[in-house]
Amino acid sequence: MALMTYAEAAARALALEMEADANVVVLGEDVGRGGIFGQYAGLQQRFGAERVIDTPISEAAILGAGVGMALAGLRPVVEMRIVDFALCAMDEIVNQAAKNRFMFGGQGCVPMVMRMPIGIWDASAAQHSQSLESWFAHLPGVVVVCPATPQDNYSLLRAALACGDPVVYMEHKTLWGVRGEVDEAEHAAIGSARVVRAGNALALVSWSRQLEVCEQACAQLAAQGIEAELIDLRSLWPWDRDTVLASCARTGRLLVVHEAVQAAGFGAEIAASAAEATGCKVRRLGAPRIPVGYSPPLEAQSRIDADAVAAAARALVG
Repeated sequence: MALMTYAEAAARALALEMEADANVVVLGEDVGRGGIFGQYAGLQQRFGAERVIDTPISEAAILGAGVGMALAGLRPVVEMRIVDFALCAMDEIVNQAAKNRFMFGGQGCVPMVMRMPIGIWDASAAQHSQSLESWFAHLPGVVVVCPATPQDNYSLLRAALACGDPVVYMEHKTLWGVRGEVDEAEHAAIGSARVVRAGNALALVSWSRQLEVCEQACAQLAAQGIEAELIDLRSLWPWDRDTVLASCARTGRLLVVHEAVQAAGFGAEIAASAAEATGCKVRRLGAPRIPVGYSPPLEAQSRIDADAVAAAARALVG
């Protein structure tokens, strides 16, 4: 296994897919110089400007071109830089990419990966720090993936490129420099969660950057004799109902934690499904319904830290 950053793991996965399939292309702003996070480092030099394509600053044009490329038989990776900027291309995502297979009787498909980094970006304020994964989980016709580790950013990006449907691929803006071991032979299945830590007191479900926060909370809880079963959802649609519901049925309790605003967040879908299927006690923990502030004290109001997760778990266990 090799030690890689989250960004390096993604670049390595993409390089392998581009080597294997000449139809895999990249387009977006700054991709030629490696992307703003280094997630495309060296790819234009290796594969040329015809396959790693720098574009004008127009998210609607970039996404629309990606849809057209996919319908014509290519497998584009479309870079939106951050999810906040993808809002300029919502018509192309919602009314074109997501619906094409259904509206035209399966005559066309859009095998495209749309990279939209999510989450609070330190001192970047309200227009650069959003977690909008629930918007896309609500959208029929797209797959939604949220990798939390370098290994998953490698394995799940390769799985997304093989998917055949449009994938909203949501990396976290502050994970790019995180290092971890990556096994290039390891494959990941979209829709399969990972049990990070076994436990019998409650099921603790999260994804993306909040997984690390939940691991810290689990260590606090274990020191107090409370063993939480920590589950990394990895993909929000499809999501691994079997793994989550089995844990809920066994422990009788569920705590869902996400960085996104709690109101109408994807945690509500998981909590409702678990309550309906198992009758377990449920609790959600997410950000307040406020824009992310610029100053550190205001920004901190939108963060869910390990202490808050541990406190919510203790209250649920009673």
